[in-house]
Amino acid sequence: MSKKTALLLFFVILKFILQYFAIDSEYELHRDEFLHLDLGKHLAWGYQSVPPITGWISYIILLLGNSVFWVKFIPALFGALTMLVVWKTVEALGGNSFALILSAVAVTFSVLLRINTLYQPNSLEFLCWTLIFYAVVKYISTKNNKWIWMAALFFVIGFLNKYNISFLLAGLIPALLLTEHRKIFLNKHFYLAFLAAILMISPNLVWQYQNGLPVVHHLETLANTQLINVNRFDFLKEQSLFFSGSIIVIIIAFISFFSHKPFKKYRLFFWSYIFTISIYFYLKAKGYYAIGLYPVLLAFGAVYLEKLLNKGRWSMLRPVVILIPVLLMIPMSRIMLPILSPTEIIAKKEVFHKFGLLRWEDGIDHDLPQDFADMRGWKELAGIVDSAFDSIVEKENTLIHCDNYGQAGAINFYGTQEYTEALSFNADYINWYDLDNTEYKHIILVKYRLDDDPNREQERPIFEELELVGEINDPYAREKGTRVYLLKGAKKSINQFFKKEIEDRRNNNY
Repeated sequence: MSKKTALLLFFVILKFILQYFAIDSEYELHRDEFLHLDLGKHLAWGYQSVPPITGWISYIILLLGNSVFWVKFIPALFGALTMLVVWKTVEALGGNSFALILSAVAVTFSVLLRINTLYQPNSLEFLCWTLIFYAVVKYISTKNNKWIWMAALFFVIGFLNKYNISFLLAGLIPALLLTEHRKIFLNKHFYLAFLAAILMISPNLVWQYQNGLPVVHHLETLANTQLINVNRFDFLKEQSLFFSGSIIVIIIAFISFFSHKPFKKYRLFFWSYIFTISIYFYLKAKGYYAIGLYPVLLAFGAVYLEKLLNKGRWSMLRPVVILIPVLLMIPMSRIMLPILSPTEIIAKKEVFHKFGLLRWEDGIDHDLPQDFADMRGWKELAGIVDSAFDSIVEKENTLIHCDNYGQAGAINFYGTQEYTEALSFNADYINWYDLDNTEYKHIILVKYRLDDDPNREQERPIFEELELVGEINDPYAREKGTRVYLLKGAKKSINQFFKKEIEDRRNNNY
């Protein structure tokens, strides 16, 4: 085994170790992870929430046993592969051991440490961004048309994972036009690869059309409920935080495109960054949307720094440059990662408050960061639902109906009953009700505390029995106070009510 291979293996192993120890045992899965896992039970060419690849990966996780180990393994794997692609980019740019180590450290000790703890489309998304940029580097350096086709394939995977990758093209195409690489538009392989990519993503485009373009509704909802509150300058500020420990490497990368002769042919990466960031800035995008721009810049910066620190006293700075990302990440990790228990966070509340991490979407400060609170109380909820289910004789005629996808997904993941799955009118769950083959007589109703009538007066005339089974008591859970009701013996058709409600919601774009 060569020295470089041994180094790479070391960083890959380190990456997996860090990802598994980046979450304190007091936390459960995140509410978004539950939704993504349930997509694997309903394979399709598209979903309301995400494109199809997440569902396909979730199906593999189901086949492997649907354990927390595999849920955490997949994003950690994508993170390790991102580091590998950056490593290969460094090699393609002529970097040696120092540049390889620096790039691996910069990727490992960055915001990706948090991203890769969660089973969400983001980990694969940023890998695909990095792969496309790697293919561009290889095409520029070799002029081999194979890399045009590889870039198209990586785009297809990225598009079928998350549509956000379209903004990579929105920045890359004008960057190509602005540089000498515009001649790629005279290359027939560019157009053939483009047509092949369109053909490969067409099943998802057809699905979108047949289902009323839910992506448009999703973007409108996002713009009206979340992006409207985004401060453009906060977006720019966040860009400096994602890779704060290696910010000097990124700055050096930008400089290299204009001062390092071998890198001048790669100047389109500078312009691609400018165009994509400008588009995001104009659209008031969330800061993390742009994370995929940075891994390739770490490769350029690491290689150029290796050249700059190659001789004399400057070479003595090499260990310092490598250690900086590690040393800066250690204190940041205690607030960025859920490695502190809730009681430990409360004891350091002022630190979290200083960084604005305790403010939730409701604009109010809470005890835990919202993301961390979204990882509490789910097992408790599933246990309450299981106890309600155990008390029902006609289990096959029982419907578990929830207020939101987090509740439904958590019950499906942590629950033990095997008769039905929890559903909701929220997100993709609205499409999975079986109202034609099963006549429901009982409902286990899960109601979020802010929307709840504790006496359920509106349901009492419809059911013979109504009982409050329990509620989430975890003081640190975002869903604290969420109640579980058992509604037994329907006097009217539950199925017809649900059919009408689902139809009304669809007619009003959910």
